[in-house]
Amino acid sequence: MNGIKFDLTERLEDFAAAIIILYDKKPLSYAGDYLAKQLIRSSCSSALNYGEALGAGTDKDKINKLRISLKELRESQRNLNIQSKAQLFSEESLSNLKDENDQLIRIMVTRIKNIN
Repeated sequence: MNGIKFDLTERLEDFAAAIIILYDKKPLSYAGDYLAKQLIRSSCSSALNYGEALGAGTDKDKINKLRISLKELRESQRNLNIQSKAQLFSEESLSNLKDENDQLIRIMVTRIKNIN
């Protein structure tokens, strides 16, 4: 991810877009295809559910949408870790994504805590 961004909506969208761009060049294997599709779904879902949270009418609904977004970010994190361990991509090519994913998880946890 380039530069420092504090707009969480934009960071989540940028993260999902970076995943899509990387996996447009995914390895041509069963595992690579399977994990790429799942990672695209979970990274995009985190951004989409965050958007729904912004429009939530109640704190309970907002927390629910934020938790779904957090769950999807954690799924993305596991997926990236599996792909690193399976050497589907070099660690170097995934390190920025893994770092941004970790930061987004921390931010989301803080957002959820601050509502309560």
